[in-house]
Amino acid sequence: MASPRTVYVCGSCGAHFPKWMGRCTTCQAWNTLVEEAPDDGLGLAPGRGAAPGVAGGGAPVQAQTLAEVDGEVAGGHQSTGLAEVDRVLGGGLLPGAVVLLGGDPGIGKSTLVLQLLHHIATAGRRVLYVTGEESAAQIRSRAERLGLNDSPVQLLAEVTLERMAPEIERTTPHLLVVDSIQTVRSETVESAAGSVSQVRACAARLIHLAKTRDTAVLLIGHVTKEGALAGPRTLEHMVDVVLYLEGDGVRAQRILRSVKNRFGTVNEIGLFRMTAGGLVDVDNPSALFLQERAAGAPGTVVFAGLEGTRPLLIEVQALVGDSSTAYPTRTAAGMDGTRVALLQAVIEKHLGDVLTGLDIYLNIVGGLRLSEPALDAAVVAAMLSSFRKRPIAPNTAVFGEIGLTGELRGVSFTTERLTEAARQGFRRVVMPRLPKGETVTTPKGLSVVPVADIAALAEALWE
Repeated sequence: MASPRTVYVCGSCGAHFPKWMGRCTTCQAWNTLVEEAPDDGLGLAPGRGAAPGVAGGGAPVQAQTLAEVDGEVAGGHQSTGLAEVDRVLGGGLLPGAVVLLGGDPGIGKSTLVLQLLHHIATAGRRVLYVTGEESAAQIRSRAERLGLNDSPVQLLAEVTLERMAPEIERTTPHLLVVDSIQTVRSETVESAAGSVSQVRACAARLIHLAKTRDTAVLLIGHVTKEGALAGPRTLEHMVDVVLYLEGDGVRAQRILRSVKNRFGTVNEIGLFRMTAGGLVDVDNPSALFLQERAAGAPGTVVFAGLEGTRPLLIEVQALVGDSSTAYPTRTAAGMDGTRVALLQAVIEKHLGDVLTGLDIYLNIVGGLRLSEPALDAAVVAAMLSSFRKRPIAPNTAVFGEIGLTGELRGVSFTTERLTEAARQGFRRVVMPRLPKGETVTTPKGLSVVPVADIAALAEALWE
C-alpha cells in the first residue's frame, strides 16, 4: 500500500505547499514550513468525522432574513469581576464569544485567568478550566498563593479533545478556559500537538461548541520570540477577540491590550499591578505613569494621549546631545522611529534648529508603545526642550498631529483629553486649533492654548 502523500504547511499563515521551501511565499516568513499529513481543509484526516459532542451533526438548518434575527445576545455582557478586563472586552464576556489571550511566558496569563474564573464562579456561574500546560496540583498551588483555596472553579487536566468532550457535556460551563490551545490535540488529526492542523482543527471545534451552546470560550495561546501569537494566522481570524497581556518583566504593571474585538473597541487597554495576591486593577493609570516624573527637567513633557477610548497622561522624554561618532544615534523606545526622523526634519525646516549630527534618544515612560498621530506635538516639544536646554512648565500638557508643512492638525476626543488633564491637576494644555464650527468644553481651572503650526507651538511652550 502506498504511503500517504504529505504536504508542507506554514506555521505562520497556514499556507500549503507540495514541497519544502526555506521561505513561505505567502507571508514571506523563513523556516516556518513543516511536514504534515494532508487534511480535508477542516483539520480532519481523510475518512474521519468530527469528535462527538464537540462539532458537526445536528438537525438541518434554515436561513433567516435579517428582520427575523434576534438582535440581542442572550444574557448580554456578563461581568468578569475585574473592571479592567471588562473594559477591554467591551463590557464583559458575551455568551458564545471566543477569546484568544496571548503573552510572554511568566507574564501572568494563568494568574489573570484563575482570578477571572474565581470571580465568575463565586458569582454563581459554572466555569471549567482545562489545563494542558500544568498539572492540577500546580494550579492548586497557584490558587493557594492567590488566596483562592476554596474557589468553586472546576479543573480538568487533559490534552485530548475527545476526552474533554464528555466532561464539557456534563458540566455545561458558562465559561470554558483552555490553557493552552497549542497543547490540545485531536485523535482525528494525524499530526503532533501544536502543529498547524491540530491547532486549527481543535480551535474550530471549540468555536463550534461556543456558538451552538452559548458557552464563552477563552483560549490561551503561546507567543513567538517576536511577540506574536504562535500558530497559524488564521487562528486569530477565527476567534472574536484577541488580547495580549504585556509587561517588561521589571515593572509590576501589566497591560491587557485588545488587538481585535468584534464586540468593542480595538486597541483598548486595561492596566493592572502585579502583587503577591495576583493582579490588581489600576484605577488611576495617569497618576501611575507620572508618579516618578522629573518635573522641571529639560527634555520631558506630558502627552495627553488616548488608548482605545481611555484618555491617559504619559511622560515623553528626549535627550538630544553631541554625537561622538560619525553616525549619530537615533533611538526611539515606545514609538515609531521613522516618525521621529520625520519630525526632526520638520523642526529643522520650519524652526531652524539644526539637529543633524546630534544623537537623539526618545522614550515613552512606563513601557507603553504609542502610535497615535497626536503624539507628534509632545515629541517635538521634548526634543526642543532638550536641545535648547529649557524645561517646560510641569503643569503643561501637549498633544496634536504635525504635518510636513509644519501645521498642527486636530485630533479626536479633545474633550476627554482636556478633562483628564484637569483631573490630574494640570493647568495648561497646548493643542491644535479647533476646526471651524467645532467647540469643546474646557474644564474649570484649565487654560487651553490653541496653536496653528510648529512655530506657534514652540512659542507657546515657554510663554
